[in-house]
Amino acid sequence: MPEPDPHPPSALWTSRALVTAQFVLLIALVLVPRGVGWLAPLWLRVIAGAAGVAGVLIMLLGGTALGRGLTAAPLPNAHAQLRTGGLYRFVRHPIYSGLLLMAGAIAVVSGSVARLVVFAALVGLINVKARWEERQLMRRFPGYAAYAARTPRFVPGGRPGR
Repeated sequence: MPEPDPHPPSALWTSRALVTAQFVLLIALVLVPRGVGWLAPLWLRVIAGAAGVAGVLIMLLGGTALGRGLTAAPLPNAHAQLRTGGLYRFVRHPIYSGLLLMAGAIAVVSGSVARLVVFAALVGLINVKARWEERQLMRRFPGYAAYAARTPRFVPGGRPGR
């Protein structure tokens, strides 16, 4: 018999809403028509291509490090463990960092103001999602607050803490 979910229904609802909004914005980022606002020069397309590939690799490495604790929901599952090594030594949310790097690369080279707006909305949503997730992680892992105080959220070398 499966174990009951330790999360209250309101947390499950919020989690699902955040994940749904994230996927809607990612789909919009791809489906919004390419713009004619600007033509990205070759050097920018090369840099954005490399950034996009780096973003995907960062997401894969971050997800692999979580093992069976990996979930799309910003709620720790039964297999979750506090990870503070590897990429998690540099940022608290490497998967989100990689996602934003990839999405930013797509938006910048698209020539579309609409895609930049979608990307800005995605940045805002990921910030909200990460902060909400961190509250859940602090409840689950006593050492999370100390880890958060010394490790930046998304950008290595950035300001640690909340």
